[in-house]
Amino acid sequence: MIMLISYMQRSSKLLILHKFISSIRLYNSFASQLSPTFHAFSNVDSLVSALITAISTCSSISYCRALHCRVIKSVNYNHGFIGDQLVSSYVELGCTKDALELFDELPDKDLVSWNSLISGFSRRADLGICLGLLFRMRFEMGLKPNEVTVIPVVSACAGVGELDVGKCIHGIAVKSGMLLEVKVVNSLINLYGKCGCLEAACCLFEGMSVQSLVSWNSMVAVHVHMGLAEKGIGYFIMMRRAGINSDQATVVSLLLACENLGVRKLAEAVHGYILNGGLDGNLAIATALLDLYAKLGILSDSCKVFGEMINPDAVAWTAMLSSYAMHGRGREAIEHFELMIREGVLPDHVTFTHLLCACSHSGLVEEGKNYFKIMHKVYGVELRVEHYSCMVDLLGRSGHLNDAYNLIKSMPIEPNCGVWGALIGACRVRGNIELGKEVAERLFSLDPSDSRNYITLSNMYSAAGQWRDASKVRALMKERVLIRNPGCSYIEHGNKIHCYVMGDQSHPDTERIYNKLEELVRKNREVGFASKTEYVLHDVDEEVKEDLINKHSEKLAIAFGLLATNAGMPLIITKNIRICGDCHGFAKLISLIEKRPIIIRDTKRFHHFTNGLCSCGDYW
Repeated sequence: MIMLISYMQRSSKLLILHKFISSIRLYNSFASQLSPTFHAFSNVDSLVSALITAISTCSSISYCRALHCRVIKSVNYNHGFIGDQLVSSYVELGCTKDALELFDELPDKDLVSWNSLISGFSRRADLGICLGLLFRMRFEMGLKPNEVTVIPVVSACAGVGELDVGKCIHGIAVKSGMLLEVKVVNSLINLYGKCGCLEAACCLFEGMSVQSLVSWNSMVAVHVHMGLAEKGIGYFIMMRRAGINSDQATVVSLLLACENLGVRKLAEAVHGYILNGGLDGNLAIATALLDLYAKLGILSDSCKVFGEMINPDAVAWTAMLSSYAMHGRGREAIEHFELMIREGVLPDHVTFTHLLCACSHSGLVEEGKNYFKIMHKVYGVELRVEHYSCMVDLLGRSGHLNDAYNLIKSMPIEPNCGVWGALIGACRVRGNIELGKEVAERLFSLDPSDSRNYITLSNMYSAAGQWRDASKVRALMKERVLIRNPGCSYIEHGNKIHCYVMGDQSHPDTERIYNKLEELVRKNREVGFASKTEYVLHDVDEEVKEDLINKHSEKLAIAFGLLATNAGMPLIITKNIRICGDCHGFAKLISLIEKRPIIIRDTKRFHHFTNGLCSCGDYW
């Protein structure tokens, strides 16, 4: 803080003038455009008004500096608070040094000036500068902060998760009597909720004399954010009973709650609520809705929601592209992207991430290479680490492990765990133990606490019959106290999510489920399906392997789904780890024998099994 203050005190007016005189020479084109524009004004007030309008809409640093020169030549900083407007513009454009230097030069700075600057840096989540300004304002200038000062500082604390600092600001608010201001309490609820202190957030909410829409929205959002979707929905119900109408923020939080719970009927109910409230025309809500349907496995409904949008923006187009990608519809994703371009919608780095991912999961190697090549040359999108990760995954999945490795070595930016993780995944699929071991060592170095990398290496050794090496990796996990999450499969029925683990016998209908599973295994054997026991990564007898693999969680979920649902209804199952090859083949045959569409979502993608085939084409 002391360094910040001394830095700010080093500026001088001559330096500012010199800087902007030099700047105007560099940007003569801007000055020549500005002169005719502002020359026609007959009085200072009209000139100031025009300058403020230009500054508030300024979108480039060079243009802002040219306007600054015009202000210096023609008016005073305190005319219409034009100095404050310039400072705010510099902050929005990311010119921290310029903003702070100019702020020090402003005459007669009042509380409004300080609050404006703090708010600007709060929007940029720069808590350090916000606190420095608050310190100077209180102890150097003797100005007492008000609620407009406190709210952005609390928001900055929430943005970076600084709970202890937020508590100090809470103390300032209490001492100043600001807790009677609804907006201050709302900001504190948001802070405590985002930092995981739900009890404090609830106490503040319950102690409010008036609970606004923002107050209710905050309570719904913070509970959903903390994984307590049911409680979040409970607050929404109480909000409705209190006669408070929803807005965009309410509905987006509700849709996120539906995603967390994974209950399709609840999603449909919220969709009906959206339609009844006339909110379906809201692009943000419609985009969240199509994304939700895609994540629940109902791609057709995502397409329907997108088709009903009027003038979808880039975010909506990208969300639909993401939906195709997660369902392994590579060709449809490419067609959607090309249509997006024809409609004049510009793609960004997120769009290309999903497009490359779609190519990767559909084996569209040449198409992926082409988009990776042209994304910067044609569309001006800078290559980021996630794009390299997608390309490594694309090359690795298609068997080009050396090309994937060479791409990593040629990266102009440091490869992260995502990039190396994509390569080790490909090494596991292709059985390249030597390269897999080297990549695993890099991952252990980058993130020694991620158990997934140890498990992947151990599974590679096990699949190759190298049991001693697999045991060493498991021992290393135990030494580092790393726990593997057990494989679980989830299926919805009767407004409830039913969960299964391998060999699970906790369900009330366990006997019927296992009888049905034995029937399904027998039917599969009758048509020539043999269990792929090589996917059992334990050094046990063949008979034991077959027994283990026939009790995998997704098979139990399929058996339950066939018992619990009506004939012809699709089964939608979610798994928390990657589906194994044996279960993949099992699901294909069951979809044919039972004439049931089966949709299984694992950590990588959705698999749509219909009539003995999978949408992934056995490429995943």
